[in-house]
Amino acid sequence: MAQPLSLPTVGTRLAHAGSLGTVRFVGPVEGTQGTWIGVEWDDPKRGKHDGEKNGTRYFSCTVKNAGSFIRPTAAVSYGTSFLQALTAKYTDNPHGEAVEKVILGSSNGAIEVEAVRLNKIRANLARLDTLREVSLDDQQISRADTPGEIHRTCPGIRGLDLSKNLIPSWDIVALVVTELPLLKRLAVNQNRLAMPQDTTLFAAAFSTIQELQLSSTLTPWIDIQQLIRHMPCLTVIECGYNRLTTLPEAPGNSVAFTQVNTPLRTVNFDGNELCIWKEVVAALRCYTNLERVVLSRNRVQRIDPLGATAPFDQLRYLSLTSNGLKSWTDIDQLHPWCPALESLSLVGNPLVEDPELGKHARQFVVAKIPTLVTMNAAAITPRERTDCELFYISYINQHGPRDEEERCQQHPRWKALCSKYGAPDAPAFAGAEAQDKLSNHLFKINVHRCSRSPSNSTPSITQTMTLRILPTMSLRTLRLKVAKSFGVRKTEQTSMRLWLKMPDGTYADLPREQDTQDLSWLGFEDDSDIMFCIL
Repeated sequence: MAQPLSLPTVGTRLAHAGSLGTVRFVGPVEGTQGTWIGVEWDDPKRGKHDGEKNGTRYFSCTVKNAGSFIRPTAAVSYGTSFLQALTAKYTDNPHGEAVEKVILGSSNGAIEVEAVRLNKIRANLARLDTLREVSLDDQQISRADTPGEIHRTCPGIRGLDLSKNLIPSWDIVALVVTELPLLKRLAVNQNRLAMPQDTTLFAAAFSTIQELQLSSTLTPWIDIQQLIRHMPCLTVIECGYNRLTTLPEAPGNSVAFTQVNTPLRTVNFDGNELCIWKEVVAALRCYTNLERVVLSRNRVQRIDPLGATAPFDQLRYLSLTSNGLKSWTDIDQLHPWCPALESLSLVGNPLVEDPELGKHARQFVVAKIPTLVTMNAAAITPRERTDCELFYISYINQHGPRDEEERCQQHPRWKALCSKYGAPDAPAFAGAEAQDKLSNHLFKINVHRCSRSPSNSTPSITQTMTLRILPTMSLRTLRLKVAKSFGVRKTEQTSMRLWLKMPDGTYADLPREQDTQDLSWLGFEDDSDIMFCIL
């Protein structure tokens, strides 16, 4: 006679039919017979409801409509131990396939790569005590092993990826990590982890962690703050795709959080739903060593004036890629907020992508933020900064406003730039006589898109555009400008090659090794012809 299946407890993680989930209910469902398991699935698309059936609520879901009921059967897996998974991956018989597909744990499932001859690599790593970097993502790990076993088996691990497993809580993670005294880097992306109950064990286990990946775990900001406080060596934390909409302060802990002593330097909020700039700064201000903040793919639409708030003095690197910024006033506000800002990314915002608003985007941003040395990953040379600032002065002089006080209000850098270069000679709104100082330095180039390389044949031109550029522009910046003008997809840009047509009719390749060189140094002149194609 078959033994009855043991039932899981609420909070248990499980795998069923290729999907991972968390048990939220175990018991009968009205109108049916037998026992059901109510599951909140990690992938909401697997769900059918949010725990309510026929008017009765049996459980609740963090994500709407991520729940469903399943029967307790032998097909449901409740996972394996850490060492069982480690042994199966690194010492069992090599896989037969020469090429395997591997999903990068921190990419939210978006990046899949092919790994060639992993079987041979596994053979070389069969001695578990020599392992330094270990990836156990998607191995259905749900528990630790007998105390002492992990340390005896693989004590040298420095980097560990436990993404997309069945680990139910931080207490289980702590039981594993406490036996790895050399561990510096930990990834637990795409797990659903309950907060630790044993804070003493937790604090001891994570005392050496320097980098933590916590993306796609749906961990709220208040819990993330608690985790950071127990990791005194943490320098980098990634908490993207966690559906964060706000960064609230922990209740009753405002004083404690201002006293946090941590070397934290980088926080990555990529792919969340944050929208209030002031709130983000307020939440991060207590981390006095923080230098880099990634807010890509959020919903920030406005940078509020600094007012009486203290600036974010230590921030040097900021990514606002793919947000909703659409006013130059927002960029004006960034310098008071971040007086030490060196690197800024604004790709994907209406302000720089709109054909009209973004016409002079790079020149404006460089001129508005005097501390920048990198814009959208392209270096700003001293000569380019001078040209951008002169252009900005001329633009303001031509387009106003006419009143000096109003001009200073609308363009906060106006006085500083006039002090640096001198006020424009021509009065504002002087008609055709008012000359743009920078226009004397701009020249136009003819950019031709080709279907094949022009090196050894007559170019097959499919599209032509005329661009106006600065001779001090770097080759890298030109590549970005050409890609944007012709709508080259990001996935194709790494395969994009450029050639300069020489006076003798030959075509000189422009390799990426020369990307830091000025265009004038490379031989660009007014009316030069540039060919490019995607290889």
